[in-house]
Parts: sequence; structure tokens; C-alpha cells
Amino acid sequence: MNATYPWLSTAIWVPIAFGVFLLSAGRDRSADVVRAVALVGSLISMLVTLPIVTGFRLDHAGLQFEEQIAWIDSLNANYHLGVDGLSIWFVPLTAFITVIAVLAGWKAIRERVAQYYASFLILSGLLIGVFCAVDGLLFYVFFEATLIPMYVIIGVWGGPNRVYAAIKFFLYTLLGSFLFLVSLVFLYRSSAGSFDIFAWQRMPIGLSTQILLFLAFFAAFAVKVPMWPVHTWLPDAHVEAPTAGSVVLAAIMLKLGAYGFLRFSLPIAPDAAHHLAGFVIALSLIAVVYIGFVALVQTDMKKLVAYSSIAHMGFVTLGFFIFSPIGMEGAIAQMVSHGFVSGAMFLCIGVMYDRTHSRNIADYGGVVNTMPRFASLMMLFAMANCGLPATSGFVGEFMVILGAVQFDFWIGLAAASTLVLGAAYSLWMYKRVIFGQVANPVVAGLADADPRELLAMGLLADAVLAMGVYPRPLTDAMHASVGQLLVQVSHSKLPPGL
Repeated sequence: MNATYPWLSTAIWVPIAFGVFLLSAGRDRSADVVRAVALVGSLISMLVTLPIVTGFRLDHAGLQFEEQIAWIDSLNANYHLGVDGLSIWFVPLTAFITVIAVLAGWKAIRERVAQYYASFLILSGLLIGVFCAVDGLLFYVFFEATLIPMYVIIGVWGGPNRVYAAIKFFLYTLLGSFLFLVSLVFLYRSSAGSFDIFAWQRMPIGLSTQILLFLAFFAAFAVKVPMWPVHTWLPDAHVEAPTAGSVVLAAIMLKLGAYGFLRFSLPIAPDAAHHLAGFVIALSLIAVVYIGFVALVQTDMKKLVAYSSIAHMGFVTLGFFIFSPIGMEGAIAQMVSHGFVSGAMFLCIGVMYDRTHSRNIADYGGVVNTMPRFASLMMLFAMANCGLPATSGFVGEFMVILGAVQFDFWIGLAAASTLVLGAAYSLWMYKRVIFGQVANPVVAGLADADPRELLAMGLLADAVLAMGVYPRPLTDAMHASVGQLLVQVSHSKLPPGL
């Protein structure tokens, strides 16, 4: 299975094919037919990722399910795909979240339905392409192409200020992407005309050059994470995006920047990574602590969860740059968990918004009285957002805190403060929205979550609990590749004599 069938290409191009089909033929179909086709396409796309997980060898640190064919001969660029322990879980995660996104927009989207679902399916394939590409030019094409459908999703189906949010989202990534392209061209010329990422990782590079490369990579990836202080596009994008757009943006697109650190910054510029680790750790702790306080004072539920995403992603970059196995594995686990939890939180907010057309915390109160099943599921997700043990939110954060304490006690202590802040803003929001007496006639007339909404939230709840109770399959798959990456990062790439 691993060598004979192109599973990765199938995972990339099946959702794109369904998306193109909806663009070309969906406008002539009824909205119900379009939704059904989109759901079938997303389910098939998820099913074709399962053999990648079941056939993955836990003891192998290198690439698996590798595919390579000539792409642009004149540039020596190849259509080169593969997954290892650093990327394996993001392929099924992307496909799974796409199914949730299709369900989330089932009733809310009534205009341009075919184009809406086509955007999500095409985006799904492009995102999977980012996690599978091991050719630098191919990675860049997928990396940049993901901006287009998300820009369209926010700009067409978003809120009143959707155009402003979409343009801000696009422009923030533009400068970083330009510097990223310059760095790829430099590496291509320095490696005698190769776009092979793993060849770049073996190439000796001077410290000053490594620092420049690291900063160029940092400009591209820090915006995507997003790290403080280049985070301000995210709350605006989340507030204006439709529910499914917020789910995919938080659950998957934020992971592209963090994954870029793993694939480019750390292994290609390891000396610069050690040299600038203190700088990245400082920015990560600001995100964890300061942004946690910012989340605490939000009155808009979407903004609160958006800021909490920035704080939680600060854990990811912190885990990378303490250079320990438990810290790095915890950071990757946090990326996967954040995909489930943040997606679930935005889905819950969307369920309420579809009924009341308000995201303001003050407009709610007593929701448990009219939506008890919904309130129970949202309770689980709020607890997971706090890092409650036996939920997925606990696994990654606890591992990163352990690694940080081993690295430096005070850094670990500062990182652990997020457990208190996370409980403060998550549970305080939950208390004000869900508990208490019904004081608003709109809330008094709410209907509980319907079967479609319960299905979407139930699938996410199962994922949150399964990872929280038994995270071993997740960590076992990444262990060998994380060990190999740390060996690479621990060895200097400076040319002899420097």
C-alpha cells in the first residue's frame, strides 16, 4: 500500500476535483443537491486519508507514501510528496475539519451555495498539499494558493466588514510571503539548482546567512501562526468570516506557519534557531500571557476565542524552541488538539449566531434553559480550551510546560499561567452565556441544536475525548521524526573553519 498507490495525491486532488465540479456544474443544480455533493466529496476525501494513517510505520523517521515525478524540468522542480511523523496527522485532520465545515454551513448559506462549498473543498486539497509537499517550489505554490479560497470565503460570505477583513488578511501575509520566496530562490541557487527541502537541510550555511534565512522564514510563518505582534489580522478575519470559515481558519490554516518552522526554520537554519531562540521564546510567552489577558476583556465571543487561539499557538512556538523531545512533541500535539477545540468553539458560537445574529456575550444568558444538549457539548469544549485533564487540550499544554520547566523553571512558570488565564476567559464567557436566568426574549425562544449540529459537535467531542484519554497513537507516530529533527537541530551546519 505504502509504495504502490498514490494515496497522498488522491488526498490532495479528490477534494479539489469535487470543488471544480461544483464550480462548473453546481450553479445549475438545486442548493440541496449541491450540499449533498459537497458532503459526499468531503466524506470521500476523509476516507482516502485513512490508509495513510493505518499504513504509517511508527518506527520509520523518514518520508513515507513518497511520490516523485518531474514537474518543471527547466527548474529541476519535482512534484514530490511525502509524509513523516511531523506531518502525518495534519492530513486526516484537514479532511475531518472539512466535513465539519460542510455541515456547519448547511442552512446558514443560501446564496452562491455551489461556489461556497467549492471554495472549501479546493481549500482542503491545497492545505493537504502544503503538509505533503517536500519540494520547495511545490510547497510555496500550495502555501500561497491557500490564501485565494480563504480570501474569497471571507470576502463574499463574511460579515458587514468582510472586505476590510479579507484585504487585511491578504496583505499581512504578502510581505512575509515575498521574503519567503526570496529565501527559496537563494537556497535554490546555493544548492546548484535543487528545490529538494531535505537537500537544503544537509547543506552547510554560514551563521550570518542562516540568520537572514531564519528571519525571512520567520516573517512568513510568524504571520500565519500568528505570533505577537503580527497577530492583529486574526480577530478581524474571525469576526467577519462565516462560521465554517472560522472553523477552518483556526483549526488548519494557523497550523501552516507552525509547520513551516518544523520543515524550514529549524532544520535549514539550526545555528540561527539556537542563536535566536530567546527572541522567539519571548514572543511566545507574550502571546501566552499578554494575549490571554486581552482575551479576558473581550465582549465579542468570536474575538475572545480568536485571541485564545493566539495564546494557545504561543505554546506551539514555545515548545519548538526549547529543543526538547517532550516540548516538541507537546507542541505538535497542541497543534492537533487546537484543531479540534478551536474549531468546536467557533462552531458553537456559529450555532448561537445562526439563531440570534449576535456574538455579544451581553446578549445571552440562560441558554442552558432552552438549549440543554448544546450547553452540555459547549461545556466540554470550554473545559478543553482550559486544558482540563482527559481532554485533548491538556495533553499538548502539559507536555510543553514539562519541557519548559526542564529548560528553565521561570519560563515554565510563565507558560503555566495560561492554565489560569484559559480557565478565566473560557469559563467566564461560558458562565455569562449559558448559565443564569433567561433575561432576553430572544434567548427564551431558542431551539436546541438539531441533529445536523449535534452530529458535527458530537464528532468533535469524540475527537477531543479520544485524544485526551489516549494520546499515545498521536505521540507514537511523531516520536521517530521528532527525534531525527532534534538531532539535525543539535548539529551545526556552519562550514568547516567557522
